[in-house]
Amino acid sequence: MRVLVVDDEVTLVRALRRGLTAEGFAVDVAHDGQTGFDLAVDRDYDAIVLDVMLPRRSGYDVVTALRAAGVWTPVLLLSAKDGEHDVADGLDVGADDYLTKPFSFVVLVARLRALVRRPAQARPAVLHVGDVTLDPATREVARAGRPVELTARETALLEYLMRHADRVVGKVELRDHVWDGPGEDVNVVEVYVGYLRRKLGRDVVTTVRGAGYRVGA
Repeated sequence: MRVLVVDDEVTLVRALRRGLTAEGFAVDVAHDGQTGFDLAVDRDYDAIVLDVMLPRRSGYDVVTALRAAGVWTPVLLLSAKDGEHDVADGLDVGADDYLTKPFSFVVLVARLRALVRRPAQARPAVLHVGDVTLDPATREVARAGRPVELTARETALLEYLMRHADRVVGKVELRDHVWDGPGEDVNVVEVYVGYLRRKLGRDVVTTVRGAGYRVGA
């Protein structure tokens, strides 16, 4: 498994390279964000270990740019910042995991192995289906660039449909994932689909008779 380590702490990078190599990883290194981004785009890695505070380009910016470029290699962010908002920001921009410094090398290796077990599939930070966009972090929704105000439940329903835009989603599945489950009347789904259509346009959510709903059809 090939890993890219991007960190400007030379001593730490040297130790990580030595330790990861001993664990069976092939390791490339970079000491600034721009070089790390270029390597991640040009080469095929199984995972990336990426510091947040980097010269030339921050770790957050690197992750955002990689996802925008369609690079879905799993990213483990490293940072001395351990606040809950720092962690949330890192995950919201598209990273897959976040580890604060100082850290246990054993834990880092275990998290890397967990990351490489996941398929490198698209996990966009902002969802796009047709001309509709939804940012799960900020809950901002827009159609054709125009902001649309949705309630929390409407946003949750739209997000679930957008995350499963490749298939038809049934009423029961929507009820179970967006509401509280079997105790909720399944007809509430139809009511909220109606709300979405009024706010976003009737063509955004289509009905597949006898099967459920889909977006982008």
